[in-house]
Amino acid sequence: MRKAFKKQEKNAQEHGKSLNNVLDEYVRMPPNDQNALDIFKGEWSSQLPGAWKELKAGTITLFDDARIIWAANQLGGFKDQRVIELGPLEAGHTYMLESLGAESVLAIEANKNAYLKCLIVKELLGLRRSRFVLGDFVSFLQESEMEFDVCLASGVLYHMQNPCELIHLISKTSKKVVVWTHFFDEAVIRSKNNLAAKFSGPIRQKYSGFEHVLYKYVYGDAVNWGGFCGGGHLYSYWMSREEILACLRFFGFEHLNIGFEDPDHKNGPCFCVVGFR
Repeated sequence: MRKAFKKQEKNAQEHGKSLNNVLDEYVRMPPNDQNALDIFKGEWSSQLPGAWKELKAGTITLFDDARIIWAANQLGGFKDQRVIELGPLEAGHTYMLESLGAESVLAIEANKNAYLKCLIVKELLGLRRSRFVLGDFVSFLQESEMEFDVCLASGVLYHMQNPCELIHLISKTSKKVVVWTHFFDEAVIRSKNNLAAKFSGPIRQKYSGFEHVLYKYVYGDAVNWGGFCGGGHLYSYWMSREEILACLRFFGFEHLNIGFEDPDHKNGPCFCVVGFR
């Protein structure tokens, strides 16, 4: 028995854990929904909806997001639409897309923990028309020939290394787009010390014929939080409001509707844009 224990302990240590830590991975109470959520205890952003609202997760109401309802109204609804969702985070918007009748949702998430959270939500809430895949959506869009009715890109554009490229790639795969994003506004950013310290720039760029300016944003200590939901680098590049709109038009989204504009958002100016051909 002692020899067997020693062997188990050696195997555990070779994988970077003590035997006690390995055994800590077991749940010793009957199955319940909170057990699954507690795998990422303290790292959730979203509050779950409806019958699951009392479960302990996050506080942001992404499962009941007015921006998605507004976007649906602008586009004539999501019913029977094939949607590609970039960066689903914790599947809040995915849940809403299904609830609003989307025919299918392909949700692409690069963050491993966020991907696993989406799978937990898919199981708890019974999502049946959504598929979550783990990987980089820019790489996917560069290679894929799939076509979709709508692309939902909420909270991702300002995390890009090349935001203009993302808009171009979306235009090649989707007829309609929903973008919620922060943007760079010189006067607003420079008036807030906590934001101004994170930026450098400007950097002039030209992508596929579109000339624009980027502003480098450094995440800083935010990357140390287990629930970090930014991009896959230590920094990203923001665009200005005017150039985001110009870029969308340049790549074919001629009709743009704007809502939920908030110049005083604590994390920087932001707005929601719906674009269609």
